[in-house]
Amino acid sequence: MMIEESIEIHAPLSVVWRVFSRMEDWESWNTVCENCCLIEGDEMAPGTCFTFTLRPYRIPLKIAPQIVKCEPGREVIWAGSRLGVHAEHRFTFEEKDGRVILTSVENFRGLMLLVSRLIFVPAKLHRLTRKLLQAIKTQAESCGG
Repeated sequence: MMIEESIEIHAPLSVVWRVFSRMEDWESWNTVCENCCLIEGDEMAPGTCFTFTLRPYRIPLKIAPQIVKCEPGREVIWAGSRLGVHAEHRFTFEEKDGRVILTSVENFRGLMLLVSRLIFVPAKLHRLTRKLLQAIKTQAESCGG
């Protein structure tokens, strides 16, 4: 299963990257990834492990991915497994004419995907992805767009 979404942000790439990469500040603007904290590593970089909580439903789901690739201002990939599902989340940043196209691509695989489709998890996760991208846009545009 794949979830893909893009958003246009009217702010310089440096501002969008700063908003996205400062995970320690997520709590102040990011309502999708709650209680984010670094477990291993000091910044967004390959090998950094972090945790956050998602709420596709009322029950919180704690996620603990590891960053597997990080090219500042270009691409970030993190991956992890939870409840029989392996997920890889890729963000790409493309600057065009003073604005940024931020794209999120999430790939999921595992046996539990069959069950998740029955309870509409893909639709809930897609909604959370849109909400996350909108929060990044709002924060970046208010910081210096």
